Amino acid sequence: MIQALNIFRIPELRSRIGVTFLLLFVYRLGFQVPLPGVNLEGIRTASEKIAGSSMGGLFGIMNAFTGAGIGQAALFSLGVMPYISASIIFSLLVKVVPTLEALSKEGAAGQKKIGQLTRLATIPICILQAFFILYGVIYNPAYGLLQGEASFLYGLSVIVALTAGTVFIMWLGEQITEHGIGNGVSIIIMCGIISAMPTAMQSMMSVAENAHQLAVTLMTMWALTVLVVVYITKGQRRIPIHQAKLMRGRKVMGGSKHYLPLRVNQAGVMPIIFASALFIVPSILGTAPGFQWLGNLFGSPGFVYITTYTILIFFFSFFWVRLMFQPAEIADNLKEHGSFIPGIRPGKATAEYLGFVLNRITLAGSAFLTIIAILPTMVTSNLHVPLMVSYFLGGTSILIVVGVALDMVDRLNSHLLMRNYEGFMKKGGSGWAQRKGS
Repeated sequence: MIQALNIFRIPELRSRIGVTFLLLFVYRLGFQVPLPGVNLEGIRTASEKIAGSSMGGLFGIMNAFTGAGIGQAALFSLGVMPYISASIIFSLLVKVVPTLEALSKEGAAGQKKIGQLTRLATIPICILQAFFILYGVIYNPAYGLLQGEASFLYGLSVIVALTAGTVFIMWLGEQITEHGIGNGVSIIIMCGIISAMPTAMQSMMSVAENAHQLAVTLMTMWALTVLVVVYITKGQRRIPIHQAKLMRGRKVMGGSKHYLPLRVNQAGVMPIIFASALFIVPSILGTAPGFQWLGNLFGSPGFVYITTYTILIFFFSFFWVRLMFQPAEIADNLKEHGSFIPGIRPGKATAEYLGFVLNRITLAGSAFLTIIAILPTMVTSNLHVPLMVSYFLGGTSILIVVGVALDMVDRLNSHLLMRNYEGFMKKGGSGWAQRKGS
């Protein structure tokens, strides 16, 4: 705690933390502003009905991904979900569209253009998802949210309000990134996830018979899961890289040694997001007449559910890693810069070696993601806790929260070490910082 107080001794860092909390407070205020023409008294009742219906699982998955509040009929109900969808789409397009790939290699200017295209693509996605909330929640007579009559102008005003709310959240994220601590969009997602945890725990405590014992069990599970996630997230496979010595006049250039770090969980949370998104399809089809068997088959963590979920996570893990990390391209870059892996020939042999190592790491990372995604869901289903609680114990929410928290700790450490302060969480900072300063 003494080391943590160092962050308040630096005026710039203190100002950045204050700006971050102020903008997050503004972000949370948007969830208290209802959409126009919505029955305020019916929002809470509708939220309870949605949580207990088949749509509750769909909304819960979306909210767990992005920290949104779909089903609350608030101004910021969409959260940053449209922006995240646009970012994922452009991450895939950059690897398959030559024009965007060339643009991404232009440095900061190219990344700025791609970021602008991502923000523009967010608008139509907002409109599409706003239609989903308008007709799936507000116009649904089972929830009784609409006070007046449905009209074209009213629907247009709701769509414009939801789109404007998401655009404002994007602006808040950019301001946090520029004037605060960490990546603004990631911090907003983490804030939305954490803000929903007390409500989920309160609902669990109200319906559980042995509430205190169950709470202790879930907190223990959550703590152990966080420890494992931190350990695997920080885990790396470091491949030694040597730089060839070059003669420049009478001087010898190069000859340095460094590492190519490959993370164990190279794909991050993306495989779970893709796998869970595909599982939305059986949930929706299960509500149609004649397809109830499909909802029952994939609605509970049985053999078919676990097997299919595991296959999807492994498939998307290898797909995402191979798409984002191409061994042939890395081998060519090493060869162009005069670097090589000791004992491995440059070029094709280096690409094959990197592919072999990457496959082994991805296999371990896929197994880790599968355990994190399935085990908490199985345990919480056996403990008969609400569905929202299982989302917070599941893989997506914990991976996002832990990843953002570790990134913030690293950024705080960098600010402290630049001013000769000791690290935020570990005395003397991280091992990399100590070696750099030595």
